[in-house]
Amino acid sequence: MPDNLSKQGELRDRPLASDDTEMFELAPVSLWLEDFSGVQALFDGWKAEGVTDLRAFFAEDLARVAQCSSCIRVIKVNRRTLAQFEAADLDALTDNLASVFRDDMLKTHIEELCQLWDGQTHFVSKTVNYTLGGRRLDVLVKGNVLPGHEARLDRVLVAVEDITELEGARRRIADGELYARGLFEHSPVSLWVEDFSAVKRLLDGARAAGIVDFRVFTDVHPEFVERCMQEIHVIDVNQHTLEMFVAPDKKTLLARLQDVFRDDMRPHFRDQLIDLWENKLFQQREVLNYSLEGNELHVHLQFSVLPGHEQKWDLVLVALTDITARKKAEAYLEFLGKHDVLTKLRNRSFYVDELNRLERKGPFPVTVIMADLNGLKRVNDQLGHAAGDALLRRAGEVLAKALETPFHAARIGGDEFAILLPATDERGGAAMIDTIRQLVDLNNQFYPGSTLSFSMGMATCPQGDRIEAAVQRADLLMYEEKRAHYANQNGDTPAT
Repeated sequence: MPDNLSKQGELRDRPLASDDTEMFELAPVSLWLEDFSGVQALFDGWKAEGVTDLRAFFAEDLARVAQCSSCIRVIKVNRRTLAQFEAADLDALTDNLASVFRDDMLKTHIEELCQLWDGQTHFVSKTVNYTLGGRRLDVLVKGNVLPGHEARLDRVLVAVEDITELEGARRRIADGELYARGLFEHSPVSLWVEDFSAVKRLLDGARAAGIVDFRVFTDVHPEFVERCMQEIHVIDVNQHTLEMFVAPDKKTLLARLQDVFRDDMRPHFRDQLIDLWENKLFQQREVLNYSLEGNELHVHLQFSVLPGHEQKWDLVLVALTDITARKKAEAYLEFLGKHDVLTKLRNRSFYVDELNRLERKGPFPVTVIMADLNGLKRVNDQLGHAAGDALLRRAGEVLAKALETPFHAARIGGDEFAILLPATDERGGAAMIDTIRQLVDLNNQFYPGSTLSFSMGMATCPQGDRIEAAVQRADLLMYEEKRAHYANQNGDTPAT
């Protein structure tokens, strides 16, 4: 008989118990054969005492879990167990079980015990053990009551699978997700995670329909822009977004997006669509949004299709930085550059620029009124500069009330004002002077004390003449009126 057939015969003739022992010993996973009969005896006693809910019973006193654990007897373990727990032999392992099963082990042990209490012949739990050297082991514990031992639980086979690397990887992923979530949630700028896949389908459909010039297409079909705007799906927003848009929670904000993105937002969104049409997947621009309280929010928008989602645009990150304060500061600086702070009228810089613009573009005729505030020097000398400033503010109120765009009034000196009336002839200029005088009379009725009055001169510049010449004529006429005004003031000199 060939040697290999002889060996096969020997294997067939070998007792089955020997095979089982060898398989147990050489199994590549940690195996424990344990006796749970002491646990079963405790169960029987507690049931006799009327215990029905073991989990609640354990919750009252965790020492009962330890009592069960102490009743479990280890019969034998395999080689893999000794290696996994760094034990020289079974005695070394069993003598130090308190070092192996400790800390939170009892809490997870409850799950195993409850499964056995409910009559199951197997249990599964995830827990933490320790090697005799103190190294932490994340383990998956699976136990089966051997057939024929269900009544006494005196033979339970337990497999302890080392899942430390797997759990470590899972924890690292969870920590990474927690870290990323923390960065998102607590970012100092407003972050929006959005799905633009429906917008992409609309753009692809327009391209398939033969649209080449998307800018012209959206000029002709503004409703397409509106539809794209409605197809944006907001997936998530962070905490700063809720604070910035004065939203109590995400649900409220997402339900009222039409109050956030409206009015002046539409042309900005159209520009965003044009960039997307041209495959610009990262964009930044300044746009206008609104808080849920209706306040304007000027924001710097950064839009990015996230890597790996370029084909569908189904994951987009939008970052909004609130630049409202900066915009207000810029607007105020611009206001200061063209306005007189005291009277709120235009200043000399604006007046010079507007003269040059009218000189080039008209519309003609242009009528110029030069006005001088009477008695400012006397008020400053007698009542102080605060009273003089109050008189100047009143002059600004009157001229601002009298004029509407495209007419402008500018303070061009201490008490000097210029009024520019494009597309206005002599009759229009005369009517404006009458209006100003009427408003001055009305103003004096409401303000006691110093009397407000202007000396004014008017000249009209027709097409082809120099506006500067009209300014000089108006100035001369204003000074003639001023001299007449002071001549009627008991011989006072025409000091301003």
